[in-house]
Amino acid sequence: MSLPLSIYLHIPFCRSKCTYCAFNTYTKQESLIAPFVDALISELRIVGKWNPYSRVHTIFFGGGTPSLLTPEQLNKIIDTIRQSYSLTPDAEISIEANPNDITFEYLHAVRATGVNRISLGMQSANAHELKLFARRHDNDGMAHAVSAARRAGFKSLNLDLIYGIPHQSLSDWQWSLQQMLALKPDHVSLYALGLEEGTPLKEWVDSGRLPTPDDDLAADMYDLASDLLAAHGYGQYEISNWAKPGYECRHNIQYWRNLPYIGVGPGAHGFAGGVRYASVLTPKKYIDLLTNVTETYEFPYTPATRDAVVVDRTTEIAETLIMGLRLTKEGIQRDTFIQRFDEDFVNLHQDTISKYQASGLLTVDEEAVRITDKGRLLSNLIFRELV
Repeated sequence: MSLPLSIYLHIPFCRSKCTYCAFNTYTKQESLIAPFVDALISELRIVGKWNPYSRVHTIFFGGGTPSLLTPEQLNKIIDTIRQSYSLTPDAEISIEANPNDITFEYLHAVRATGVNRISLGMQSANAHELKLFARRHDNDGMAHAVSAARRAGFKSLNLDLIYGIPHQSLSDWQWSLQQMLALKPDHVSLYALGLEEGTPLKEWVDSGRLPTPDDDLAADMYDLASDLLAAHGYGQYEISNWAKPGYECRHNIQYWRNLPYIGVGPGAHGFAGGVRYASVLTPKKYIDLLTNVTETYEFPYTPATRDAVVVDRTTEIAETLIMGLRLTKEGIQRDTFIQRFDEDFVNLHQDTISKYQASGLLTVDEEAVRITDKGRLLSNLIFRELV
């Protein structure tokens, strides 16, 4: 197939668990990392054997904490991808890292493997918020991590921040933004705090130990960030993401365009070959399933695949619309949509699109449908009607 393919690798290990985190992660299981890497390589080879896509253009090591892997382990994984897939020479290869887990020496070795983009979990510049999140770094540690990454040769660097935190004031949020901007990242991701089931933060809010986050205040924080980032030369290209020109995250754009990606590792999700699927959750089960595999599996299935669903045309259209509207600059390109589905989606959803165009939440022209500045804060309202 001529469509580009992306690969997401889920590294589920962490040294400690953040209080907001509901991702599939595990602490105190470092002894499983070496056999896990072997299992991950096995899964990559199984999927690659019958891969119909002509090229891989992005790789993303997410987690968890991918920086718990050694440079040698990362190199082994990337070499496997080079051997089993057609990796483009200019591929974007990203890694997530915790600021306090990395050194210049480590990052220099990681950069030598071909990893060329790094994402650091800053989350906040306020000590009391970092403590609430059970983060192990402080502002000095964040600055040292950014400096180490730059000296190691990373020219593409993302920082994450969280807003809408219990007890967070607008001035607290402004301070975090200013401290983040002082570090001069190339890309910024800003996320409203989600209270996820099973997390300490959700339990604390439900029990009254912490106040429920204020949605109106969170909206003000979003507007403040949008203005401040624009003033510093960052273009917003997705609802939660800003970048200097040329530093947009190509891997995440693959998701938002609803294009194919392979997900490998415990709890990873993928969408390829018309199938949306997830893998088994626990590292031990994952390792067991991918050790000494002798059977042949149809793409994109592996022994670790669970919850696989063949995506029908109606579902694929709905998912493409919901994700595509998150791309604030690009929106949903009408010609591209017609080429993919042989139909103009404006005709499919004329009433919904006209309604939100009239209320100033969408713009429509011959080229694309895009969400407006006003619509970004009300995007879920629009998305619900497109499903």
